[in-house]
Amino acid sequence: MEDSRGSKKAGGGHKRITVIIGDGIGPEVIESALAVLDATGADLEIVPLEIGYKKWMRTGLAMLEEDLDTIKSTDCILFGAITTPPDPNYSSVLLRLRKELDLYANIRPFINEKLDFIIVRENTEGLYSGVEELAKDESRTVRIITRRNSKRIAEIACNLALSRRRLTIVHKSNVLKSDHLFLSTCREVAKMRGVPHEEMLVDTAAYNLVVRPERFDVLVTTNLFGDIISDVAAGIVGSLGLCASANIGDRFALFEPIHGSAPDIAGLGISNPIGAIRSAAMMMKWFGENEIAIRIEEAVKQSLNRGIMTPDLGGNCSTSEVTKAIINHLRA
Repeated sequence: MEDSRGSKKAGGGHKRITVIIGDGIGPEVIESALAVLDATGADLEIVPLEIGYKKWMRTGLAMLEEDLDTIKSTDCILFGAITTPPDPNYSSVLLRLRKELDLYANIRPFINEKLDFIIVRENTEGLYSGVEELAKDESRTVRIITRRNSKRIAEIACNLALSRRRLTIVHKSNVLKSDHLFLSTCREVAKMRGVPHEEMLVDTAAYNLVVRPERFDVLVTTNLFGDIISDVAAGIVGSLGLCASANIGDRFALFEPIHGSAPDIAGLGISNPIGAIRSAAMMMKWFGENEIAIRIEEAVKQSLNRGIMTPDLGGNCSTSEVTKAIINHLRA
């Protein structure tokens, strides 16, 4: 990985992308992201793949084995959102992809006119380990923390923090004894890399995100904690619809907005496409196409500065109007 966000390799060339539009607003926002990528002139071969709730309704499975083979034949995934089927035995597609492809680092930047910080979340274990026992009167979920995965995520976070200000290690070791391993491993890596760092309990971090978010720069934490405080962070910068994410491994990556499928607004034309568009920019950066990534982010900022916003941000623009404005800035 060449840069702190997990760049695959520098340079241009043909790139094959699995595109999973998913459910709800997923198709709408991914259509916008693809239109923006097309406007940049990016050389991409799109491989569409149906995965999600509709497929589950038709086949009883949200993802088939051959779907995974198709994904592995491409370079990475651009992912919309999936509606979770109402089935207690349903196995999450995203969790499976993260494990099968070893996408151990979830990187979520949070940016607005005043804030710029990143949450780095371990993506393959913790309370999302998938080791569970379900029974009528008692259920259990095993929280798995390993030195290997704690070290890998700490290395990614330190790579980012080296070019910024400092690292905050977020944990709950005062209650969860398994977090001692995560905390001590992250501490060791930060000291070895010479990264200024602090340690903070997750509840304290959540409080400070609300009252003093500017104090943060790069936060690293475990799977569930990262999932929860990411939504807090999204509210602070303005909306889930603004926020992108990258799921990075050593050989593969998946890029997605952090919002869900939002079926209540699907088809209304008011979904915010910026999270998906920024995810596409992160994908181009992973490919080493930094100029394209910068152009997309600048076009997004210019559009927001002009007040071209969907209703989640207090605006009255449609999904297509926001997309067209960003494309117009790209072509200006």
